[in-house]
Formats: sequence, structure tokens, C-alpha cells
Amino acid sequence: MPQKMEHLLERKQKYRALCEQESAIPIFSQAWWLDSVAGDDWDVVLVEKGNIIQASLPYVLRKRMGMTIISQPVLTQNLGPWLRPSSAKYAKQLSQEKDLLQELYARLPAHAFYRQSWHCSRSNWLPLYWQGYQQTTRYTYRIEALSDMEGVWADTQANIRTDIRKAEKQVSIRTDLSFERFIDLNRKVFERQGMVLPYTEALLRSIDSAAEARNVRQIFIAEDEQGRLHAGVYIIWDKDCAYYLMGGGDPDLRSSGATSLCMWHAIQFASTKVRAFDFEGSMLEPVERFCRAFGAKQTPYFSISKTNSKLLKTYFFLQSLRK
Repeated sequence: MPQKMEHLLERKQKYRALCEQESAIPIFSQAWWLDSVAGDDWDVVLVEKGNIIQASLPYVLRKRMGMTIISQPVLTQNLGPWLRPSSAKYAKQLSQEKDLLQELYARLPAHAFYRQSWHCSRSNWLPLYWQGYQQTTRYTYRIEALSDMEGVWADTQANIRTDIRKAEKQVSIRTDLSFERFIDLNRKVFERQGMVLPYTEALLRSIDSAAEARNVRQIFIAEDEQGRLHAGVYIIWDKDCAYYLMGGGDPDLRSSGATSLCMWHAIQFASTKVRAFDFEGSMLEPVERFCRAFGAKQTPYFSISKTNSKLLKTYFFLQSLRK
């Protein structure tokens, strides 16, 4: 076996063991998730001290026009560094973060462009600013206290509560329907906009198979008495938070309010598993309005990037002039 491949397998083996030990690593950075969305195209850099991993940074390599791009896979909300928690005083913690982050990023393979969105819990990107990286603030919407479902309902806007009550008179929520039925609903969202699925059905089945095997996914589908499927919501979760990964709906049945009812059932279910619910965005205004209406709080997260290629720098500059 070539030495490079040997080292890759060793890193991944160490990282898989780390993910098994550290449940605080977000679901999108877990080795099994990366297997399901990227196959063999992902790698990881590690910083170890005394045979203990202090920091990790999984990533996906792509080739575009002969250039190496470091990015994150589709349907992967965040992907970035994990640092071992420290009990040191605050000033020392910042010093440790600086050293670990800069060492992690120095170990990345040569690349023309890098971009990853970090988990919202990681806010100190200053050490990378000193290394020439850039940051764009993006937003997701989160409900942080699922333990207080009465408070969540009270914070939900009146129009959503009306939709939920209306839908309850027309449909029932099923959690026993096949993933294929959900894909049909998901596809209709894009068909209504004249678009094709932005991901392959094979990818969706890979994700679903892996998540179902670990019992970290649930599908909610609204069905009426005629057997028509109105809407569906697909969530996944880790030890801390549930994520609204995908949705779907029949455009001819949009007025039933079933999407809101599916989402409410998903939130209620999540409250039995984790402490928080993440709507995964969105920066799109109509989607943002829907997420916010459930009383979710706007939560910033960072998109970190760096362009090393002079050709790409010129291209991005010309693009900015056109805008």
C-alpha cells in the first residue's frame, strides 16, 4: 500500500475513534456522515499531543478546472474545526485556540480555494484572519430551549398556529411511510420552481441509510383521508441538536397548512431527544420568514474562506465589479 494511502487510512481510523469518543462533535463533522455524503473524497487533519487528539479539521477535496478546491458536501450545513475543550483561564484558552487553529490550517494540502461554514458554536476565527482568511456572517434559526414546549408554542406566530390547527382537521401525521414517498414530495418542491433536484437520489439514500442505521433520523408526512400526501419534513439529530435537513410538499395542496403541522410535530419529537432545534437557515427571505415564525432565534455562523490562486482572485475581483 502506498505510504500516502497508509497515512490517510491511519488518520481516518483515528478520526473515527475520536468521533465515537467525542459526541460533542456536530453530526455534519461525524465520520459516518462524511462517508455518506462524500464517499472516499474526504480527509481530515489532526493535531495530536501525547497521542491525544487536540484538534481536528475534516474537509472535502474537489477538482475544478484543474484546481484543488476545499469545500463541504451538499446538505452539510457546517464543517470546520473541532478543538478539545480546555479548562484553562480565558486568556490561555484564546492562546491555545490560536495555536491549534493555525496548526490545523497549516496542515491542509495545497489548494487554490478554501471555504467552509463553521458550526455556530465556534466564534473565534481571529487566528485565521491573521493568516489571510476572510469571514462572511451567515444566519440560521434555532430554538434553544425545547424543554419548554409551552414557551415554544407561545413564541410561534399566530399565522403558524392557525395553519397548524387548520391542518389538524384535514390531515394526520405519519412517521411510518417509506423514504421513497418523502423523496417524491421533496422533488415536487424543485419541480414547482422549474428546477431539478440539487442532489442525486443516490446521495439521499446514502444519507438515509446511514442515519436510519444509527437511529438519528425521523420523517414526518402529512396524509389526508383520500391518501394524498400533502407535505413532509425530514430531521436528523446528534446528542445536542436536531436539524431540519429537508422538506417537501405537493404544490396543489399547499393551502392545507400541512407543512407547518409537519414542522410542529418534528419540533415536538425533537424535544424528546435533544435540547435544541436548528432550522438550517435560511438566507433566502421566504424561508427565513417561515423559520422565524416558529419563534426560532436568529443565530450567526461563519463562512470562512481563502483564495490562494491568482487566477481565482482575478475572477472574483471581476465578479465583484460586475455586481
